[in-house]
Amino acid sequence: MKIFTAAQIHELDNYTITHEPIKSIDLMERAAKTITRAIMDEWTDRTPMVIFAGPGNNGGDALAVARLLAEESYKVSVYLFNIHNKLSEDCAANKQRLIDSKRAGHFTEVTLNFDPPELTEDMVVIDGLFGSGLNKPLIGGFASLVKYINQCPAKVVSIDIPSGLMCEDNTYNIHSNIIRADLTLTLQQKKLSMMMADCQKYIGRLRVLDIRLSKEYIDKTEANCRILEEQDVRRLLMPRDDFAHKGAMGNALIIAGSYGMAGAAVLATRACLRSGVGKVTVHTPRRNYLVMQTAVPEAVMQMDHEETYFSESVDSTDFDALGIGPGLGLVENTAIALIGQIRRTSCPIVADADALNILANHQAWMQQLPSGIIMTPHPKEFDRMAGSTSNNDYERLIRAQQMAEHIKGYIILKGHHSALCMPDGHIVFNATGNSGMATAGSGDVLTGILTALLARGYDKGTACQLGMYLHGLAGDLAAKEVGKESLVASDIIQFLPKAFLKLED
Repeated sequence: MKIFTAAQIHELDNYTITHEPIKSIDLMERAAKTITRAIMDEWTDRTPMVIFAGPGNNGGDALAVARLLAEESYKVSVYLFNIHNKLSEDCAANKQRLIDSKRAGHFTEVTLNFDPPELTEDMVVIDGLFGSGLNKPLIGGFASLVKYINQCPAKVVSIDIPSGLMCEDNTYNIHSNIIRADLTLTLQQKKLSMMMADCQKYIGRLRVLDIRLSKEYIDKTEANCRILEEQDVRRLLMPRDDFAHKGAMGNALIIAGSYGMAGAAVLATRACLRSGVGKVTVHTPRRNYLVMQTAVPEAVMQMDHEETYFSESVDSTDFDALGIGPGLGLVENTAIALIGQIRRTSCPIVADADALNILANHQAWMQQLPSGIIMTPHPKEFDRMAGSTSNNDYERLIRAQQMAEHIKGYIILKGHHSALCMPDGHIVFNATGNSGMATAGSGDVLTGILTALLARGYDKGTACQLGMYLHGLAGDLAAKEVGKESLVASDIIQFLPKAFLKLED
């Protein structure tokens, strides 16, 4: 699914109107019918509906929904805010249709003073004040109305996007002046702000409604951001030759673990082995030997000459991919060994965890990273790499995008919607995963998966997309079995085979 900007959304509407062809008022009616059906799926006609409509096309949608609900015997109260005595053409048309409707309920057009209705817990408020075209924070009376709605006990449904929330950048928004919806019914496609963790408190539960906007425009229009979905991932999977042998399936090297952090090396290695690679070698401190040999008997052990930490770079000539960082620790000798390893390695590299923390502590080394390197930071790790804390998720995403372009690498910014920032500036959001995966070791598992896919021969962009999708899918399958509260990183590995099978079906 592509994520269009606010300007592209406007163009998509106009393109549909021109090329379907369809009148704008009829397209609004089609959208309103889809929204109405979604509301009726949630609440019966015994639930009073209070609708707040703005002066633009979002308000026009809301007025059409009010009429359609009234025709379905819902008790509807409507407040149209026309304080500048200027409605959009389609909003004005739907105002008249509502007034002319024989079953319309209470209707008030607010032009100056507003006496707000009592909003009780048995009611549903439908927010149709402002849509995706908003480009500045709400102030004045509309800000007061938003605050009034937010403090009420009623359920709140927003049409397309919560009023006050902007499609992309909310850095300079006034956050107290944004509707906090329980349910957002967005039209056709998700907006970029809907992928940001710090915007979820405004969106609530999200449903994407297909209103049949132009498929031709959607297909031919370039979008800088998109959401990775199952049909995309199925096309990425490489077939496994029936006559394959382990030498043809890739040889991966994992450099991980320090004394007391052998578990990170175990998780990364087990995940790597479960992701289709032919052979995995683990380089880890000597003190981890018994743990690794017992926990991962399928892996080849390569022991560092130091007892407790990674101390010296190793020859990677015979390997097809390197995963480095989980549980390495921050000993200065390890830091020197890390940059030495990165410099001498010619195969694809996945850097995670302490590898990223070491780079953050040695900012000059960031300039020495090979093009095509894959880094998988969580938000705090990325902020350390960037040298300062981001003010919000959008700012962090843009900084990750810029860093990926600058270093000509791949950055997977981990989160509920993990974002892959590509060297060409494009961003791919992952559609799988759940909050149960917010547990120690989950990132180590991702490192192992990515390293295996690279060793198998997937190109870097494909490995990143397939890897983060599989990681999240395995986590989703695990959560169904054990629940989010009880999920641990080992469960993700356990369900990796089922994740592969689901995509292969």
